[in-house]
Amino acid sequence: MARAFRMNTTRRAANALVRVGLAMGLGERNTWLLVVAGRKSGKPMATPVTVVVEDGRRWLVSPYGERAWVKNLRAAGECELRRGRRRERVRAREVTAADAAPVLKRYAERVPITRPYFDAAHTDPPERFAGEADRHPVFELIPAGV
Repeated sequence: MARAFRMNTTRRAANALVRVGLAMGLGERNTWLLVVAGRKSGKPMATPVTVVVEDGRRWLVSPYGERAWVKNLRAAGECELRRGRRRERVRAREVTAADAAPVLKRYAERVPITRPYFDAAHTDPPERFAGEADRHPVFELIPAGV
């Protein structure tokens, strides 16, 4: 059974440190600050995320389930990715379970800290991850100008 995500003081502190690092352009290569308008307030909300890059396409995975940023992204349909001085506006398209399965598997392979939140093991075939798609939304990121 997959572990349920709980935001705690340690996680909040870690996210704050990651935000500072990303603002300076530091951190893992595919880690970005996702900035999306709040669905109720309209204010920009920021959270660190890991983007999966595969065959020139980019994907955003919610490893901890349907979090606030997922709901905000669904409502807004677009967001900004930030890292240091780099800013990129992208559209986000939520994908089907069939399309999400291989992306979820790649995510579990590449981001080991999130593995306890999946029922499927990172060594399982992609088909096993199709059942995870309802609990772990996946978005394809498309440049806003396309």
